[in-house]
Amino acid sequence: MIEVLIVDDDVRVAQINAAYVTRVPGFRVAAQAHTAAEALARIAEVPVDLVLLDHYLPDRNGLSVVRELRALGHQTDVIMVTAARDVATVRAAMRHGALQYLVKPFTYAGLRTKLEAYAALHRTLEGGGEAEQTEVDRLFGALWTVGEPDLPKGHSPTTAELVRQALRTAGQPLSAQEIAESAGMSRQTAQRYLKLLERTGRVRLTLRYGETGRPEHRYTWATGS
Repeated sequence: MIEVLIVDDDVRVAQINAAYVTRVPGFRVAAQAHTAAEALARIAEVPVDLVLLDHYLPDRNGLSVVRELRALGHQTDVIMVTAARDVATVRAAMRHGALQYLVKPFTYAGLRTKLEAYAALHRTLEGGGEAEQTEVDRLFGALWTVGEPDLPKGHSPTTAELVRQALRTAGQPLSAQEIAESAGMSRQTAQRYLKLLERTGRVRLTLRYGETGRPEHRYTWATGS
């Protein structure tokens, strides 16, 4: 289980966020905090993997909490969950090591997307070992998932992201089988997501004709998607 600390100055909002987290398989709320001091105390008392951290706290802001965590040697991952929309705050969050940034108000689906992507990243990093360039690219892009509105029920943002990474790092059109092998999934799953992404304009389909037989479908990621 991935242990999560919820930090928000509003008790009701913290409870809603906690309820959202518990609905995502593989996650458990270890504790809640409503001030920066309380958050730091909870992390010292209870080992947690991930902090969902509000920026606007009554005693100090969320970014100062991240700075102090790092100064104390805590490697706990942080996703900012805040109403702060200014670019300066977003940029500072990135520089201080926040893995993601979720702007309030958000839906359960929006938070679930971030958590599922984080879970996939967490599993990969826990495996250790060495990584080739394609795997490094996948790790760095793991939390920047394909938008939730494009995915109907029954489709995982994490799986869609694996398809996106396979296409974007290839540098050339790929077949469904090649994408499946690169992303570590079945050909049927790759085809299902490719059809969806093609319908939404994320993926472009071309045909490659050989000397005999049916043309082969080749896929590329749409520029700017």
